[in-house]
Amino acid sequence: MYVEWRRMESAGLARVQESVLPLFQHTHWFRFYQSQVIPGLLQTQDYTEAILNTVVALRDAPDDIEEAVAARMSRQRVLHAGGRRFAFLIEEWVLRSVIGSPSTMVNQLGHLIGMTAAPCLSLGVIPMGVVRGNAWPCESFSVYDEKQAACELVSASLTVTQPSEIAEYAKTFTELASIAAYGAGARKLITSAIDSLG
Repeated sequence: MYVEWRRMESAGLARVQESVLPLFQHTHWFRFYQSQVIPGLLQTQDYTEAILNTVVALRDAPDDIEEAVAARMSRQRVLHAGGRRFAFLIEEWVLRSVIGSPSTMVNQLGHLIGMTAAPCLSLGVIPMGVVRGNAWPCESFSVYDEKQAACELVSASLTVTQPSEIAEYAKTFTELASIAAYGAGARKLITSAIDSLG
C-alpha cells in the first residue's frame, strides 16, 4: 500500500510507467485530480520528458528517460480504447507552473485545449480565487472505478483499497469537481495561461 519512490524506481522509470498498464486496462471509469502537474494521460512528450528529468535529478533514479517517456506515451492509448470514461480536474496554478520551458508549456497547454473535444473525457480546471467551500486542494490522487485510489506523496506512492477510504476520495473528487470550470470556461483559463507565457 505504501511504497517509497526510491524502491519503486530502482529498476528504472520505464518499469514504473509499465507497471500500471494492467490497472489501466481493467479500469472503465478514471478520475484524476492533479494539484501539481498535468496528468500523465494528458501530457505531451516534451512535458513528460521534463517531468521525468526532474524525477531523475531529485530522486537519483536510473536515467532511462527515453524508454520511460515512450512507455507513458504508449499508455495514453487507453484514452482511445473505447468503453471508458475519464474525468480530469486540474488546479489552475498547474497551468501556470512552467515545466521544461515556456515553449514546452505552450505546446502542452495547446494539447490540453485539443483534448477538451474528446467525447469520453471531461476536463475541469479549478480557478484560482474561487470560493473553495468544502473543496480544499489536497494531494494529487486518482480513483480507478470503485476499486482503488492512488496518491502521489513526496517520498512514496500510496495505494488505497479500503472501500470506505475510496469513498472519501470519490467524495473529495465530487466536491472539487463542483467548483471547476468546464468547456469554454476551462479553455479560457488555459488560453489565459498560454497568453501569460508571451
